[in-house]
Amino acid sequence: MQTMCNRYQSPSAEEIAAHWALNRAQPWPGGGVYPRSPGPFIRPDRTRQDGSAGALQGSAALELVTGQWGLIPWFAKTPKLPYSTNNARSEELASKASYKAPWARGQRCIIPAWSFDEPCWETGRNVWWRFSRADGKPWGLAGVWNTWVDPATGEVCESFTMLTLNADHHPIMSRMHKPDPKCPPDQQDKRSVIAIADEDIETWLFAPIESARALLKAPAVDAIEAVSV
Repeated sequence: MQTMCNRYQSPSAEEIAAHWALNRAQPWPGGGVYPRSPGPFIRPDRTRQDGSAGALQGSAALELVTGQWGLIPWFAKTPKLPYSTNNARSEELASKASYKAPWARGQRCIIPAWSFDEPCWETGRNVWWRFSRADGKPWGLAGVWNTWVDPATGEVCESFTMLTLNADHHPIMSRMHKPDPKCPPDQQDKRSVIAIADEDIETWLFAPIESARALLKAPAVDAIEAVSV
């Protein structure tokens, strides 16, 4: 089973707010984000509620929150988990214990990133590739968030996970990660992040699950600018 994204470069809170026209934003300096480290994510603004219909829709109803990259599930005893939750396989969202409750509740988010890095082993060794948007704008990567309260201290901890999907047939993403010699080329289960287009942000964050599920796609080849680093 392939792992996925384990490092990316985040815009600052000011850059994120400018691009996504946020209603509220917690301070965030920008820079590298790694598993179990703090990172920013965009979700519906929970301070703006319509009494009958839940969260208000539109860019004015979005907030930027800082949380741990590595979702803390409701059943966790401590925020320091013995297993990795920074990436979630989209095929398992409805069934895996760590993610099924936030997914069912519609706790979807956008993870802002200037770029993300993946390892390419085509030379026989690990060569990191950096993936940016070809148009120079930041990626809005698909994620799921959760709020966990420490049962011992009452501390509220925000966290998120980055969604992935199979990319065995993607012309670029299928080239990433070390091949498994036990599996044929079309059954490697190479993984890709999921990019949500700007025009689909409202659907991803506010629409019913089936509408959101239709957006679970790898980035289009012509949207990607990839270089070795």
